[in-house]
Amino acid sequence: MTPPHIVDAENILLDKLDVSNPALFQQDKWGPYFARLRCEQPVHHCAFSPYGAYWSITRFDDIQAIELDYASFSSASERGGIRIDNRLGGSFISSDPPRHTRERKTVAPVAAPTNLASYEILIRERTRSLLAGLPRNETFDWARTVSSELTVSMLATLFDFPLEERHRLAYWSDALVCDHAAPDAPVKSEEERTAVLFEMADAFRGLWNERIHQQPKLDLISMMAHNPDMQGLSEREFIGNFVLLVVRGYDTTKNSVSGGVLQTSVRHSWPMHPLRSGISSRFSVTP
Repeated sequence: MTPPHIVDAENILLDKLDVSNPALFQQDKWGPYFARLRCEQPVHHCAFSPYGAYWSITRFDDIQAIELDYASFSSASERGGIRIDNRLGGSFISSDPPRHTRERKTVAPVAAPTNLASYEILIRERTRSLLAGLPRNETFDWARTVSSELTVSMLATLFDFPLEERHRLAYWSDALVCDHAAPDAPVKSEEERTAVLFEMADAFRGLWNERIHQQPKLDLISMMAHNPDMQGLSEREFIGNFVLLVVRGYDTTKNSVSGGVLQTSVRHSWPMHPLRSGISSRFSVTP
């Protein structure tokens, strides 16, 4: 399939410049677009995009000021949320204080240094085992074989989700954020996406109901089920919080692992031709 043509940033009228185009990132051509916005119009309004009109803020100090001023720049889903498609509506990240503060504080201990340190041995063992079992002298998909597997295994551990069902977490995450028009999309319509959403909600509701009758533990579901600030959530808020934790826990981390390999190769001046072509014993990398 031929990738869509990307016009050079300097050849587009400023009011037509749209940084929501996924092809910019798929083809690694986003840099000049953002550089032009930072230089010429750091507060930029795009009137027309597939997602509707939106604003772009591209300078660090402006972004920081906006993030700290929730009274003027709300994260609430009913005011637009934090995503251009507002797909995380209902989660605490798409809310303002005091709700955001209360519910974020509930799950924050799972990422505390002392808690993460307790997983160090497990993480190292899983990583060694996975890397030791990689194919030799043949091309394989690093993102699927390593980045995804390491991430989804750890996410299942943090949820205390059945490890043998961990790939459901990856499927849910991919289905909930994908462009369903893409050829390799796991769902092909919004109706299919909604069905996946409720499948995920039912699974987590079942685990929640189990944990609430057990002694509190340091997994995410138990932390939420036993915290008074998480009681009485609406169905939309319950689903939204788990969409947030699954998608942010899986998608962001998986991409960071893959991106880290690519950045390391650049930093240490590894030859990129064998990485891309897969002709050596190294793995093949497709940026």
